[in-house]
Amino acid sequence: MHVAVTAVGADRPGIVAAVSRVLFDVGGNIEDSRMAILGGHFAMVLIVALPDGADPENLQRALAEPAGALELITTVRPVADAPPPHAGGTPYVVSVYGADKPGIVWQISEALAAAGVNISDLATHVVGDQEPVYVMILEVDVPPGGDPEMIGSALKVIGSELGVDVAFNPMEADTL
Repeated sequence: MHVAVTAVGADRPGIVAAVSRVLFDVGGNIEDSRMAILGGHFAMVLIVALPDGADPENLQRALAEPAGALELITTVRPVADAPPPHAGGTPYVVSVYGADKPGIVWQISEALAAAGVNISDLATHVVGDQEPVYVMILEVDVPPGGDPEMIGSALKVIGSELGVDVAFNPMEADTL
C-alpha cells in the first residue's frame, strides 16, 4: 500500500528527522518526495510504501506526537499503488521572469493545459530587494503530436500581455 504524507509548519531543524523516524518505525519506505521552505514555512509531500496490512490511520496517529511537538499539520492518504498511465512526451522547460503580479501562474498554466501539456514541476520565487523580480520555472511534458512552436508562441503572447519574459526550451539531457 502507498500513502501520500504531507507536513506543513514553521521551518525549524528536526522536521525531516522526526517524520522520517516515524515512517521508519512503522516499516514505511519513502519512494518519492518534495520538500521546500515556502515563506518561512516548511512543506513536505512524500509517497511512502507501507508494509502489507498497514493502516494509514495508524500512521496518522503515530505522526501526532512529533507533529504536535513541532507544530506541524500532517495528513496521510492512501494513493494508487501504480501511477496513473501517462502519455509521456518531450520534456521542456518554461522560464518566466518579470515584475510580480497576480495571475502569472494561472495564465501560463492555463495555456499549457489547453495544449495538453503536463506540468511535472513548478517553482516560483521573488528575487531581489530593491527591484524584485518574479521567477517561475516549470518542467513540462509536451504530448506526442504536440506542436512546441505553437506552444512557445502562445506563451510568448501571454508573457507580452503580462509584461514578463517567457522562454520555452527543450530540456537538456543533463538537466534531467
